[in-house]
Amino acid sequence: MTDDLSQGRRTTVRLKTARKHKPSSQKWLTRQLNDPYVEAAKAKGYRSRAAFKLIELDEKFSLIGKASRVIDLGAAPGGWTQIALDRGAARVVGIDLLPIDAIPGATLLEGDFQDEAMEAALRAALGGKADLVLSDMAPNTTGHMATDHLRIMGLAELALDFAFKTLEPGGGFVTKLFQGGAEGGMLALLKRRFTLVRHAKPAASRKDSRELYLVATGYRPES
Repeated sequence: MTDDLSQGRRTTVRLKTARKHKPSSQKWLTRQLNDPYVEAAKAKGYRSRAAFKLIELDEKFSLIGKASRVIDLGAAPGGWTQIALDRGAARVVGIDLLPIDAIPGATLLEGDFQDEAMEAALRAALGGKADLVLSDMAPNTTGHMATDHLRIMGLAELALDFAFKTLEPGGGFVTKLFQGGAEGGMLALLKRRFTLVRHAKPAASRKDSRELYLVATGYRPES
């Protein structure tokens, strides 16, 4: 499905109201109008085009089992939560600093997953430990490559620390990064604590984006 979307021919759509928008807004709107994943997400009722990234990651790495308990960090607007449910997860809990409109079958929390009270609320809503921790979190970018890379690394490290405390043995972890070369320490840690660690860049990631995903499966708690 993702390959069909990325390879299909499309006619470029021009922005009819370009003069009403700033150049940066014109570029974003034009890209949205010509993005097949945006169109497909609307057609399928997904909250965001990012839903297709998780579909591809799950198809490649078999992340979401039929009885999986999943935590979605930075879940707004809810695209990954929708896919986790669609692909058979038994229980999905999403959390974000922003409010998320209700998704049938999911528990959605507004708050900071680092807060002790919120961490306890996540575990209570999940009904136990997680089989999969997802993080599609990203910082507001500055345009300075090194700064943006370090910021997203900070978020990924927080998500990984949460995963260590939350995952069942054998569980999985997915986090977004930007290409930049400072993730060596995280990779080494992941390889010690997970059986399989891979980089992935789904077809739904825009070609001009530096984003990639770290996918780790087979969690091994410290003895």
